[in-house]
Amino acid sequence: MLWTTIKRIIKAGFVSFWRNGSVSLSAVFVMIVALFMIASTLIITAFLGTALKDLQDKIDINIYVDAKATESAIMDLKKQLETLPEVKTVEYISRERALDEFRSRHENDHRITQALDEIGDNPLPATLTVKAREPSQYEGISNFLLNKSELSAGSAISIVSKVNYNDNKAAIERLSKLIVGVKKLGGIITAVMVGISILITFNTIRLAIFIARDEIGVMRLVGGSKEYIRGPFVVEGILYGLVASFLTLILFYPITYWLKNTTQVFYGGVDLLHYFVANFVQIFLIIVSSGIALGAVSSYLAVRKYLTSK
Repeated sequence: MLWTTIKRIIKAGFVSFWRNGSVSLSAVFVMIVALFMIASTLIITAFLGTALKDLQDKIDINIYVDAKATESAIMDLKKQLETLPEVKTVEYISRERALDEFRSRHENDHRITQALDEIGDNPLPATLTVKAREPSQYEGISNFLLNKSELSAGSAISIVSKVNYNDNKAAIERLSKLIVGVKKLGGIITAVMVGISILITFNTIRLAIFIARDEIGVMRLVGGSKEYIRGPFVVEGILYGLVASFLTLILFYPITYWLKNTTQVFYGGVDLLHYFVANFVQIFLIIVSSGIALGAVSSYLAVRKYLTSK
């Protein structure tokens, strides 16, 4: 009996979807706009997060090691830093490697290469390049080095001559604020878009209910339960969401293809099309589930409001 009722509800929902073609088309169009706004906000927020992550990976602090420091002392310092929970990676760059990389970067500048040849000895210090897990953690790493007396520049046994955190402090703080701001803004915009989308879809589905008011009246006269009356409209709303979500996904591909060159220029080579394709499964699930939820919830609320008012 229950399965028969469910089949009738699903069938009635499909019949209503096809029979009310103009209303279905309007509802699908409205939901495409709604889903497009929601998905655009989510994708742009996630994409900006990826771009900021790439920028974050380019920020680090350098610890310049005293020329008199032994290799074992430097490795001990490296191990101490790697035990800190804030530290993601520590890379050791020897004096020889630093000189080779410096020469490679300035191989076309004859004045610099000539000056190095005249000096004779290697003027560059060994370096420990530290990357933190979050930009806000660089200050803590810098304070760790400054607060350890055996590492401080004024110590007789110092192995650290300079930490360049203060040189990069402004850029690190700006990046930290930007990451937090993007996350907050993305969350607020998404919430607003979801609210607007539910409201628009709700009113569109109310039109479909108004058209079917005579059928609803007949069902109530013959003793149809509220769940039985509500069911076909919820199925119809889910169909609106499914069709709208698939059409939204189809629209996204040419749009991301068209925008890929722009995003590469403005976001340091990050490709929006590549991001869309690489995360397609996740985006697909988000849009389809949002479409189904939007249609089902809006339909449920609209029918409940109608039945309550009658």
